[in-house]
Amino acid sequence: MANCIVIVQFDLPKRTQEQAVSGGTASAPIYRGLADRGLIRKDYVNGEAGTGGIYLWESRAAAEAWFTQERVDELTKRFGARPRLTWYDTHVTVDNLRGETRVDGVALALAAVE
Repeated sequence: MANCIVIVQFDLPKRTQEQAVSGGTASAPIYRGLADRGLIRKDYVNGEAGTGGIYLWESRAAAEAWFTQERVDELTKRFGARPRLTWYDTHVTVDNLRGETRVDGVALALAAVE
């Protein structure tokens, strides 16, 4: 089964580094507790095109279970802007931290990628 990446973007001005770090560290505990619900990682993003997050989920079903209409409404209220969600299935991952290539979440044998 493919992993799922969801990019959440708010059309808001770029934050200062201090604002971005403060906001991210304040909400990080919410996401640290989601490993059992399929969240592999979340990166907070902050740039000229807006602010938001990039989420890597174990599956599309796990992502859809988190990003309900109620969650989108809550985010809209919290940020004062409606987020745009872009969904991607990711079948192949190159992970340089682990030194592996994964297909649908399963590491390939080293000989298969050389």
